[in-house]
Amino acid sequence: MQISLLPEIHLYEDMSYREKLIAILNSDLNFHSQNGNYAAHNFHAFPAKFPPQLPGEFIRHLTTTEDIVLDPMSGSGTSILEACLEGRKAIGLDIDPLAILLAKVKTTPLDKREVNRIGQLILKNAVEAVTNSSDELQNLLDGRFDRRTKEFVAYWFAPETQLELMALISEIEKIDNPDIRDFFELIFSSLIITKSGGVSLALDLAHTRPHKVKVAISSSGAYLFGEELESEIPLKKRRFSIKKLRSALSEFKKGFQVNYKNLLMSAQTIEIPHVSFGNAQHIPLADDSIDLIITSPPYASNAIDYMRAHKFSLVWFGKSIGELSERRKEYIGAETTQNFRFEDLPLETDRIVEEVSALDRKKGLVLHRYYSEMTLVLKEMYRILKPGKAAVLVVGTSILRGRDSETQNCLAEIGASLGFDVPGIGVRSLDRNRRMMPAGKKINYESQIQQRMHQEYVIGFLKPKE
Repeated sequence: MQISLLPEIHLYEDMSYREKLIAILNSDLNFHSQNGNYAAHNFHAFPAKFPPQLPGEFIRHLTTTEDIVLDPMSGSGTSILEACLEGRKAIGLDIDPLAILLAKVKTTPLDKREVNRIGQLILKNAVEAVTNSSDELQNLLDGRFDRRTKEFVAYWFAPETQLELMALISEIEKIDNPDIRDFFELIFSSLIITKSGGVSLALDLAHTRPHKVKVAISSSGAYLFGEELESEIPLKKRRFSIKKLRSALSEFKKGFQVNYKNLLMSAQTIEIPHVSFGNAQHIPLADDSIDLIITSPPYASNAIDYMRAHKFSLVWFGKSIGELSERRKEYIGAETTQNFRFEDLPLETDRIVEEVSALDRKKGLVLHRYYSEMTLVLKEMYRILKPGKAAVLVVGTSILRGRDSETQNCLAEIGASLGFDVPGIGVRSLDRNRRMMPAGKKINYESQIQQRMHQEYVIGFLKPKE
């Protein structure tokens, strides 16, 4: 059953596959006036996710209901959910635990009556535990984390917030149905990971390095710390320095109400996707098996550091800080280059890497690592795509020591060197009001973060027919 959320457009009916790809790349890819919060797309904040209409356009016009759509770096699961809603088979892979959880929950139909029953029970029992059993909750907290993780939790979460979160996660972990448990884990995570830092003591979890508040006030109005600093903070900077914490229990209730309305119901007939851990550099799929790839690789040089934010909730799911730090090194775009195996790069891409290296050797190595990793990703995409089918990559550039990484041109060149036809590169401007991004609306050329992320490029790769 195909569930179309936009009216069918017959503009591309008489075009060849390649002509359709070019036409979509040349169309308006901004989608600023369109609502992207339908279905489960707004379940959880996620940095730099693209509007669902973007993958939707390519899925509708370049695939049929029997085709398989792959997102090998699925992130927030936007492409996977769109493929499901359009009645396509879908596969989502990622190495980030939170991304996998998010994509699974967004695409899993559930029994709403059972979800509602369990949600009410979680809230009732958690409130009761915080009110009457704080000593028991504290004992659970004391035994939950290793030393390093405990230090992280103590630094970023107020004591009262820790007790409320412990009460909630204890109830969630009692749920027998894994799909429903995942649903409530995601709501739990959404209390913490938001652009404003949620119930933690962080101000902005979209930022490369989260900032801790200078003054924290409890939900009841009592100062937790920093009271003596408040008068010294200028009025225009107060919203960046002072935070009144919200009750995790109240925020969980709000999150539950929002996600409950938008979850896929068990009565909906959709093709349930396969979502799992997977490295895009070594895709566990057969040659010539995929009809469309649509994905958005990370930025070079950790311009958006997903794990820095995601660990704020993942530690509550049993992941230690040490484990998460090690996993972060495996992410595409990471900055570790020791013992890394670099790939040979085509001429212009190599020249850009050399120019960055001349400005900063370490940054040059990081950029070389990124293009080496993306070379392996594109090789895998070429291998698993059916002949005559497309891969669509949505990418942004990074500024390294004042030099644009020209990611769109370099990836196009790498793809062409591997045998891809690259028929076009689309351009879209970012709607900063709708995206969780670490930059403001105006570019400040004194700030490396502000120099990035005001445009994205949509690259079309076509595997030639044999």
